Amino acid sequence: MEKILECLPFMLEGSIVTIEIFILTLVLSLPLGLPIALGSNSKFKPVSYLCKAYVWIFRGTPLLLQMFFVYFFFPMKLNIMISAFTAVIIAFVLNYAAYFSEIYRGGINSIDRGQYEAAHVLGLSKSQTMKDIILPQTMKATLPPIVNEAIILVKDTALASSLGTVLELMKATNSAVNRMTDLTPFFAAAAIYLVMTFVLTLIAGKLEKYFARYDAKEEW
Repeated sequence: MEKILECLPFMLEGSIVTIEIFILTLVLSLPLGLPIALGSNSKFKPVSYLCKAYVWIFRGTPLLLQMFFVYFFFPMKLNIMISAFTAVIIAFVLNYAAYFSEIYRGGINSIDRGQYEAAHVLGLSKSQTMKDIILPQTMKATLPPIVNEAIILVKDTALASSLGTVLELMKATNSAVNRMTDLTPFFAAAAIYLVMTFVLTLIAGKLEKYFARYDAKEEW
């Protein structure tokens, strides 16, 4: 117990950085994924090919490689110095936007074509149909896979420790283990990660219940 209390403040400091990476990535990548999904479905081939190429590149290469590429690209090619934390956020956002775009695209494509036809009969434009009919249903359908990706994101934040100056939870844990020559910090880190994923699971359950009540009201 004493060993846990000894390393806990340092690890909680790392947890704050982990939460910052998680929140910034989620807040920026979720909205970015939607136009990429719409672009992939576009009938304008150049836009469609461009968006699909983006998804292919960022889903097909390791996130760790993308982090190092961003970190070294800016100073070497653009003569712009960026912090390791900024490089992590850019790489995470671009990577997860690709994954979220495919989740959105799957949700959009799962909507019955009859709803598009019904909206056309009602005189709705394509943008109105997408905004008022298709996207609300897509959000409900894509909630479970989005939550799953969010849980993966919590664990992926550990990759940020590869860029030495980013003191997130895993980096803090390794430092504590090396300093104490004891495995106790690993157990403490596991507990912190489990708490984070448990909170996400609770939030997801609340959202699913909310949408279920919303659907029930609509049917009534």
